[in-house]
Amino acid sequence: MSIQTLEQFITEQQTLFPQAKGEFTRLLQAISLAAKIVHREVNKAGLADILGKLGNTNVQGEEQQKLDVFADHYFMDALERVGECCYLASEEHEDGIDLTKRNKYAVGKYMVYFDPLDGSSNIDANVSVGTIFSIYKRKSTGENLQDEDFNQKGREQVAAGYIIYGSSTMLVYSTGKGVNGFTLDPSLGEFCLSHPRLKIPENGKTYSVNESNYNQFSLAIKQYLQYCKEIDKETGRPYSSRYIGSLVADFHRNMIQGGLFLYPDTLLYPNGKLRLMYECNPLAFIAEQAGGKASTGEQPILDLIPERLHQRTPLIIGSKKMVEKVEQFILEYSRVEPSFV
Repeated sequence: MSIQTLEQFITEQQTLFPQAKGEFTRLLQAISLAAKIVHREVNKAGLADILGKLGNTNVQGEEQQKLDVFADHYFMDALERVGECCYLASEEHEDGIDLTKRNKYAVGKYMVYFDPLDGSSNIDANVSVGTIFSIYKRKSTGENLQDEDFNQKGREQVAAGYIIYGSSTMLVYSTGKGVNGFTLDPSLGEFCLSHPRLKIPENGKTYSVNESNYNQFSLAIKQYLQYCKEIDKETGRPYSSRYIGSLVADFHRNMIQGGLFLYPDTLLYPNGKLRLMYECNPLAFIAEQAGGKASTGEQPILDLIPERLHQRTPLIIGSKKMVEKVEQFILEYSRVEPSFV
């Protein structure tokens, strides 16, 4: 059985698609390098002094874990050093970094948004965590970045992906031509193609939601959750509840097995909790490229126009038919209820 590494794969894609220039290839290689370093740190976390809380909070008001800071540093460093980026934005920083102002010779044309270590609060319990990244191409041609560069919808991403650090480490990404998954072979130190042309099953039998928020959900979401629990042989219900509490891990399971992830608006987070630019948009891009769907409940995630870096949004994502069923509930109950009951 032949082995195809990530580097070989993206080089081959560059040959097949001349528009995929070498600078984009180098950008993906920088991401894979940072992922390997974070994989190493995650796997030795129990042996080194990098577990636990750092004692600081990030811009989201969340307590930073030591590994958050490690991962953020590695990705920032790798992406800046590769020289193909003009802008970097991380969950861990209040503002993005405009590299054109830091270095007047920075001519990179890519803008990268990322969550360096999603689910890091679970790391002490040895639960899978991940990295999410989103890549846009700069639109403006002047010396400084312009509003048009920052106001791009999710559909305008040139690539997106995630890395999951679990029983094995996988890098899954798309450039708008399907989705491919690569598993890290520690003996080779290389990501190897293991899941070509990934497709999300059209339907599933599991749902993922933090049901401790049940009393904060809208009537539509409450009714949908009751629907999931009803006995109905024709539709294979009741569905199983599978909530890990790590977005990448929940999403990856649904990518492989089919299913639904929900983080709808709540009384506490009326605009949703998850961040559009570096969580929802990249995973929505992956979902749609794999035949799934991602929605706020009322419109596609990828059609949202970003207004600020840390903008939040509701997220319903996964198997296409399951997402559409939630949308039906939201449409039906929006006619008979205020926002929350």
